Amino acid sequence: MASASLLKSSPVLDKSEFVKGGQTIRVPSLATVRCHPTTAPSALIVRASAYADELVKTAKTVASPGRGILAMDESNATCGKRLASIGLENTEANRQAYRTLLVSAPGLGQYISGAILFEETLYQSTTEGRKMVDVLVEQNIVPGIKVDKGLVPLAGSNDESWCQGLDGLASRTAAYYQQGARFAKWRTVVSIPNGPSALAVKEAAWGLARYAAICQDNGLTPIVEPEILLDGEHGIDRTFEVALKVWSEVFYYLAENNVLFEGILLKPSMVTPGAECKEKATPQQVADYTLKLLHRRIPPAVPGIMFLSGGQSEVEATLNLNAMNQSPNPWHVSFSYARALQNTCLKTWGGRPENVKAAQDVLLLRAKSNSLAQFGKYTGDGESEEAKKGMFVKGYVY
Repeated sequence: MASASLLKSSPVLDKSEFVKGGQTIRVPSLATVRCHPTTAPSALIVRASAYADELVKTAKTVASPGRGILAMDESNATCGKRLASIGLENTEANRQAYRTLLVSAPGLGQYISGAILFEETLYQSTTEGRKMVDVLVEQNIVPGIKVDKGLVPLAGSNDESWCQGLDGLASRTAAYYQQGARFAKWRTVVSIPNGPSALAVKEAAWGLARYAAICQDNGLTPIVEPEILLDGEHGIDRTFEVALKVWSEVFYYLAENNVLFEGILLKPSMVTPGAECKEKATPQQVADYTLKLLHRRIPPAVPGIMFLSGGQSEVEATLNLNAMNQSPNPWHVSFSYARALQNTCLKTWGGRPENVKAAQDVLLLRAKSNSLAQFGKYTGDGESEEAKKGMFVKGYVY
């Protein structure tokens, strides 16, 4: 289907409009700013968030030099899989112990500016009885929250998915803000082996835009994350082609929904070949393709590009980030890693209290390595074999 067809949308009347006698009547609203162009025949309605200044401040804080995001928002079920890999039962006490290890690592805030939490964690206390949120804030780390409800099959598509969670999102984000969260994360995915279909791309872009607008209305800076999955045998050129299309759709619908670009963060995939492609890409090739994508599609108004690792090894994700920071660009190009920060840390801990400090040291080492990569100063020297192991899982969900 031609891409232009995706850009057509039916006109939607907002709450300040209604139709009477075949004419659209606009009703003044305190929630909108009315502009009166001298040449346009009708007024232009622009939505303005009461939290605009705070949204921008949060985005800039998270996108601060040498720092990135620790993504620790795995659902309880996925956290259980992590614990099972080291022989631990999936209980709240074990999840609490591991999350306490992460948030209380001394000096973590030097390299980590934001932490994405699962809902249980946002309301959870550490093993010492202190609120997880308070521990993060004391380390100068902004608490964030995963707000989507997961992927489900997209009817009418080529075995693709869409992300649910818009129902009730306004009330949930308002409650999360009261609990101390200041940014949000919503993950939807696009699959190259399955198309992607025009329907799936449009659904991903529209869902992200609605989520972002709702978050901004309730004080949370939204992370916009349409993940292009690593699954497939395709080369890097195909990934680049799909990424161009996806990001053009995303920013079209963000604009349609009056999302404040200065008050968002992006969490894209790096442009890489499919995980099963025989031709591997060097860090320089990944950087060249990814930066070309950013320059063609991302407005300079966006403060931070916080890349996901998507199943890359810890070292691979850091090397690729480092290559992207070898030259200046208009954005803060950094990281939002989960497994690429936690994998060796988790295995070092092994569920044993006597290993907590050693595990925290490993976490700090990985965070510091990515901090250096954000400055373009990472060398990769002295990395362990464990850190070099790939973590790609076909059809990965969490």
